[in-house]
This record gives sequence, structure tokens and C-alpha cells, in this order.
Amino acid sequence: MNNKLEQNIPHHIAFIMDGNRRWAKAKGVPTIEGHREGSLRLEKVIDQCGHRGVKVITVYAFSSENRNRSPEEIKGLMKLLGYFIRKKRQKLHKLGCSLQVLGDLNYLPDDLQKEVSDAVDLLKDNNKIHLNVALNYGAREEIAHAVEQIISSDVKEKITPGLVEQNLYTASQPDPDLLIRTGGERRLSNFLLWQVSYSELYFTDALWPDFNEEELDKALNDYSERQRRFGK
Repeated sequence: MNNKLEQNIPHHIAFIMDGNRRWAKAKGVPTIEGHREGSLRLEKVIDQCGHRGVKVITVYAFSSENRNRSPEEIKGLMKLLGYFIRKKRQKLHKLGCSLQVLGDLNYLPDDLQKEVSDAVDLLKDNNKIHLNVALNYGAREEIAHAVEQIISSDVKEKITPGLVEQNLYTASQPDPDLLIRTGGERRLSNFLLWQVSYSELYFTDALWPDFNEEELDKALNDYSERQRRFGK
């Protein structure tokens, strides 16, 4: 890495991990193999980001819209998510990674909810890097949920952006400095719409399973060249 990059590492990176299904199709393998390869890539990216000084990572693992996919693919994804959390939590522990899940977990199978809860509890005291996994997540739903919580609390004060932020899934966390989307698409797809208002956006044609260390450094180098003004 160049000196400028070392001095300008984003504190928080959000990832839209797009391209697993297209990767599988190009390889002539079942869709679930693309998702499995994508989960292995996530483990590597967490490690690489940690070595570069990134402190928070948020990944879009399963959107509320993904529930419209075939039952077979959803079932395979749920099994894979459970496997990843169960098998990789000790590795995340060694990396000093804490974990939070963003989204409505009531949709998830009971066994997966337990895997999530056990992993969060195991990793809760780690502080080298923090991983947010957006699971059954939609940004519009998150904002609506925040407003519902404010109303149900019978708050008397005016509803302000600050008050909404306090009731988001990411309350008390810094907003992403950089959002990276792989797979060639250039849209946010209902991901962190509130939090990325002033984030830098980076789009790459690389499919998520191919998003290697070189691709990560390309994104970080691009970020290091930008001047963030936050509307000033």
C-alpha cells in the first residue's frame, strides 16, 4: 500500500456482496456453490480489512427482497449461513471480531436464530474489528421500524434525524465511510439508505467470489484519492 492509503483508511466499510449466482453460472456449478464460495471470500476480506486498520464492516448477506427467491435457494442459503456462523465463529474470535446482526430475525429458522445468538455472545467482548451482518434486512423496513419504536415509546419531543438514528439497527455505530458493491451493478438495492447518505460509493465489475486482496486495495486506493466534504 502507498503512504497516502495507509493514512486514509476508511473506519467503516459496507459491502454489497453481489455476483455469487453469476459466478456459479459461469463455472457451471449449482447456485449454492456460488454462495459457499462467497462465504469463504467474506472470511478473507474480514481478515484483510482488519490488517489494513478498518474497524467496522457491514455486509449485505440476505435482503428482505431475497425472500422472493425459490424455496430451494432460500433453504440452501439458510443452511449455509448457519454453517458459516457455527464453523467460523472461532476463527472470528481469533481475529478479534465482534458480531451484530441487522434485520428482522423472526423470519429465520429457530436453529439459525440460536446460532446467531450463540455467536454474538461468544464474540461480544472482542474489539479489533466489528462485523455487522445484514440478514433479512431492508433499509426502508429499518427506517419504518425506527419510527414505530419512537411512536410506541410515546416520546414527546420532535422527531429529528438524531432521534431516528438512535432507533436504527446501527444505533451508536459510525456511518460507513465507503460502500463497495461488487458484480457490476450500480445501485444501493435498499441497503443502509439512511447510513450511506454521505458515504463514498465504489462499484466494481468483479463478482464477489473474485473480490480478492488486489480488488480490495483498488477500492481503498480509489477512496484515498477522494475529498469528503459532507455537503460543506
